[in-house]
Amino acid sequence: MTTLYLARHGETEWHAEHRYAGSSDVVLTSHGRRQAAALAEWAATAGLSAIVASPLSRSRLSAEPSARASGLPLRIEPRLVEIDFGAAEGMSPGELAATYPEEWADFERRPARSPLPDGEAGIDGLARSLPVLDELAGEFPDGRVLVVGHATLMRLQLCELIGLDPDWYRDIFPVIEGCTLMPIEVPWKGESAWPGRARLLGVNVPPVRALRRQL
Repeated sequence: MTTLYLARHGETEWHAEHRYAGSSDVVLTSHGRRQAAALAEWAATAGLSAIVASPLSRSRLSAEPSARASGLPLRIEPRLVEIDFGAAEGMSPGELAATYPEEWADFERRPARSPLPDGEAGIDGLARSLPVLDELAGEFPDGRVLVVGHATLMRLQLCELIGLDPDWYRDIFPVIEGCTLMPIEVPWKGESAWPGRARLLGVNVPPVRALRRQL
C-alpha cells in the first residue's frame, strides 16, 4: 500500500478572515510560513518518495520548504487546484448568506452538488483530482507521498476515498488545520464490507507529533 500524506497549505490572509479563497491566488501569512516550516521539519526525516502540490502559490510555497528539506523535486499538479467558488471568492459565510441567500442555503444542504454562484461543483472537483491520487499510488507502490493542497478539495477526496457521501464533508471534517497531516493508505482492502478505497490513519496530525511518532 502507498501512504499519501494529504496536507492543507498554510494560513493565508483570506483564511485568517474566514473568506473563501478557492481558485484565487492568496498569499500566505507569516503564521502560514511558520506552519510550512514545521511541515518541512517533519518531511526532512519522513522517508518521502515524492512531494506534489497544487499550482496555487499558497500550496506551492507551503510545499517548497519540505521539498528542500527532503532533497526531492517539487511536482506541480494542476488537477489539485482548489474548488472554484466563483462569485463567492473573497466573501465570508455571513456575506454569502446576505448576498446569495438561496444559493447559500442550497450549498449548505448539498455542498458537493450545489455550487456557489458561477462556481464549480465539488463532485466535478473530485472527478478531476481523484485520478491524481490513484496515479501516485500506482507510481509509488509502498511509497510515502506528501500531497499539499486545499481544504475543500481534500475533504471531498477523503469522504469519497473512505466510502462516505461527499455532501457530508463539512460535517465529517469541519476544520482542516494548515500544514497538518491527513495520512491515508491506498488502496485499502479491508476484511470487512466497508466500501472505502482508502484507510484514514489520522486527522489534523501536527507535524511535530508525526515527527516524534514517525507516522
